[in-house]
Amino acid sequence: MNIADRTPADLLRSVLASDATRPLLTFYDDATGERVELSAATLANWVAKTANLLQDELAVQRGERLALLLPAHWQTAVWLLACAATGVVAEVGGDPAAADLAVSGPEEEALAAAGACRGERVALALRPLGGRFPQVPEGFTDYAATVPGQPDTFAAYDPPGPGDPALAVGGERLTGAEVVERARADAAARGLGPGCRLMSLAGYGDWAGLSAGLFAPLAAGASVVLCRNAAGLDPAALAARRESERVTHFAD
Repeated sequence: MNIADRTPADLLRSVLASDATRPLLTFYDDATGERVELSAATLANWVAKTANLLQDELAVQRGERLALLLPAHWQTAVWLLACAATGVVAEVGGDPAAADLAVSGPEEEALAAAGACRGERVALALRPLGGRFPQVPEGFTDYAATVPGQPDTFAAYDPPGPGDPALAVGGERLTGAEVVERARADAAARGLGPGCRLMSLAGYGDWAGLSAGLFAPLAAGASVVLCRNAAGLDPAALAARRESERVTHFAD
């Protein structure tokens, strides 16, 4: 954690400078049995590739709006941080018809909604190991097929500042600085600090879930264990996971 950090992109850079190899985000999907562990370096690599996709292939400009129709998932965290790096405003659950581009998960309802976007449309299969669609939805770019070829480092042509809008969620529109300030406040309220490990069962549909599942741990120099589809998990299995993952804090 660096007190000079003023944007979400700054937070990721500070974690990288502190310890690039430690686990930063561990993801479970209890509907598929998937477990993915990303170090700070690996997450940053995905963020850089996605930011390059936005900036170079999709030609998105700072301040443009991206309707983000994705669940709580490690790839969603990548997109949130890539938007922050490029200055694109991530509108969580936003209206694709009013957005400049749309990013959708594989569910039919999400794809149908994203189809209303008049700009670029990107679809994520959300398959284990970042797998591709067996058949790409018509009118969409397959993220898993396109992102691997992007460069591993990123430099914004028009870097966003802390006062630029960065995130829209739950009817609120937050600047990069406001995201960082709220994340720090939430981290302090939870008692998070470097080395802490927060397990979150919350969705990404509101600020509370985004904070617990990404921004507060990032701001504190902590790490997150993000669990999707864990509502029906046996309490004993959940307790065993908390122990095996060395969880120090919990959010649901």
